Amino acid sequence: MNHQQPTQDLQAYLAGSWRVERTLLDRTSGTNGTFSGVVRYVKNPDGGLDYREDGTMHWPTHSGPAFREYLLKPGASLDSMDVFFPDGRPFHVMSFAEEGNQDKHWCDPDDYRVNYFREGPDSFSFTWDVRGPAKDLLLESHLVRIDAGRQP
Repeated sequence: MNHQQPTQDLQAYLAGSWRVERTLLDRTSGTNGTFSGVVRYVKNPDGGLDYREDGTMHWPTHSGPAFREYLLKPGASLDSMDVFFPDGRPFHVMSFAEEGNQDKHWCDPDDYRVNYFREGPDSFSFTWDVRGPAKDLLLESHLVRIDAGRQP
């Protein structure tokens, strides 16, 4: 049973800056890594949010600065957002709703499955489970709002 509290307005909940800690596991080789940084969800003129993640990756074959960007647009309801790659290609739907907190993305030749969990007013997590002939990864991210409890 899912005990998450509903998020009435996902865009309002996400807006702001979050610390992110991510663990990375390559299940094929048993290799472990981490990513630590900051995620910023910034309102944009198109009525959505710009996502920018900056931090440091620690992986046996590569360590150093890393970033990623996405565009979030209002979803079918206030408690969801449609996530797109920077070039406009659709990625997946983000939601904490019990019936909508899971989604998937096919990236040939692998299947990416995501689960979102709202842990409270200032923290949430998401897990990517990647399986296929090219990749077998588990990526677990935990985000905590910077300046939690302070109203903008």
